[in-house]
Amino acid sequence: MIQSKVIQGSLKNFEVKENQLIIAGKKLTDWATGYGTPFYLYDHSIIRKKISLFRQCMPPEIKLFYAAKANPSIKLLKGMVGLVDGFDAASAGEIKAIITSGGNPETVSFAGPGKTIDELSYAVQVGIGSINIESERELELIAEVAKRQNKIPKISIRINPDFELHGSGVKMGGGAKQFGIDAERIPGLLGKISNFPVKFQGFHIYTGSQNLSADSITDVMEQSLKLCLQLAGEASESIRMLNLGGGFGIPYFNKDEELDISAIGSRLASLIQIYKPKFPNAVFVIELGRYLVGESGIYVTKILYKKKSRGKTFLITDGGMNHHLAASGNFGQVLRKNFPIIMGTNVSGSECEQVDVVGPLCTPLDLLGSKIDLPKSREGDLIVFMNSGAYGYSASPLLFLGHEPPREIFVQS
Repeated sequence: MIQSKVIQGSLKNFEVKENQLIIAGKKLTDWATGYGTPFYLYDHSIIRKKISLFRQCMPPEIKLFYAAKANPSIKLLKGMVGLVDGFDAASAGEIKAIITSGGNPETVSFAGPGKTIDELSYAVQVGIGSINIESERELELIAEVAKRQNKIPKISIRINPDFELHGSGVKMGGGAKQFGIDAERIPGLLGKISNFPVKFQGFHIYTGSQNLSADSITDVMEQSLKLCLQLAGEASESIRMLNLGGGFGIPYFNKDEELDISAIGSRLASLIQIYKPKFPNAVFVIELGRYLVGESGIYVTKILYKKKSRGKTFLITDGGMNHHLAASGNFGQVLRKNFPIIMGTNVSGSECEQVDVVGPLCTPLDLLGSKIDLPKSREGDLIVFMNSGAYGYSASPLLFLGHEPPREIFVQS
């Protein structure tokens, strides 16, 4: 079987023996026998390699935060503690998970356009490193909480710039957005911050995610640094933190090229030389989620039935869009594309057939692979969705139609 470049790339992190996927020294069929299907499996050694690559390529001034929304599982978060410099949380639930996992709340930043008063109260109570405010009203609420608790919380301003990260799978900056405060409104806000019982830390800009262009990422980071320097002139305190976001992507689809992180590091090193003297007290942060954990995970389903219908072959599996919404194309894709899918029990079979891979749900939306060529299969074979370590389990409608949730397996190979 001729495998796509993306599948070949995703397999580089795993071993194949006797035409079967091997994880942490065990055959895929052994994992399935021991835990049952369907399941997610995450290999933490792959995460460690991605973090090590980031450290090698980036200038030492850049701190690495893990964006917990990509995969907030407690066991995965525990493995992150000590490997990353901090965490980005998008809810009080994620903050609690980080702290439960051993993370220091002082290294946590808290973003999100709709923080509730209870969430803000909890963030102030535990003393997180930065609440990234996304509206003027949010600052007023934080001040009310601070007075009640007699504390001085640390805050940063999330900027909604007038530029965006071109080529992003999800755009989160530029134009009218629910995220952040429009750049043109920030000078006026900076003039008022000293009237509030808060400690101003700096700025946060996050313009987009799942980007595979080193040029696009570094272009927007340069624009972000220029904008932060311009706005810093309106601040009454020195800048202590510049969170430049991230947006580093991983390949999922046939035409995707792997991100050249060394090119990002090289250009950032030049930018740091220029901007570090202008922000002598600042910590420079990049927050990454999918890039660190996406390739570490697989989602495994078993073929229940092989069905013919008017010239098409359907592989009906025991797991579907309720477990892996992104693979179904119902999680942010404008045009549906197939995830990298392999036959885990016949990885390189020479005789192939075109199939649709569907789940067990009573909805036509439960389509996991459309018109894909896979080695010929039979009932009981295992289908594997590669690059499933991010936005999988926690990003899926697990209660839909009452099916049991998949298991999650964590290995330290």
